[in-house]
Amino acid sequence: MRRLLAVGALALAALLGSASPALAHNVLVGSDPADGAQLQTGPQEVRLSFDQPVKQGDQYNTVTVVGPKGEHWTSGPARVEGSSVTVPVRELGPAGDYAVGYRVLSNDGHPVSGKVGFRLTTAGNGTPAPQTEQAPQAPDSPEQEQQSGSGGMPIWPWIVGAVIVVALGLVLALRLGKPKG
Repeated sequence: MRRLLAVGALALAALLGSASPALAHNVLVGSDPADGAQLQTGPQEVRLSFDQPVKQGDQYNTVTVVGPKGEHWTSGPARVEGSSVTVPVRELGPAGDYAVGYRVLSNDGHPVSGKVGFRLTTAGNGTPAPQTEQAPQAPDSPEQEQQSGSGGMPIWPWIVGAVIVVALGLVLALRLGKPKG
């Protein structure tokens, strides 16, 4: 019985100890303007800061600024500078809520998406980007990303596989641990 408990404890420790590096997706740690900020004038650029470096590549990293009427306000591609992603913003127009949607390639190679928002309290004189310059908006939620098939692999197959491996290890330990007689 002691042998069975020792094998089970070792298998569980190996499972838990090896799972954390696979979950190392980048995490948004800050933005400028900050999420929920109230601004009198629009920013000239939006900067998103992540906990790890973001992989380079214009085709992988997109940031969009969407206004209160659904129009886009970015004026160029996103630039990656280490763990920050910056996008230039056109002079904003109507007062209201603006959403900053992003999709970046995480340090571990998986796409990470989300959004932050700010409110423009005083209308500006800007005009939105022409329709041809508008980039696709980042998914609103991880569920949408999973449905579109563009996200990383879900974690549940790994958990099921780990449970099966532990169960097989326990069965093997029981069979080998029985005295022959």
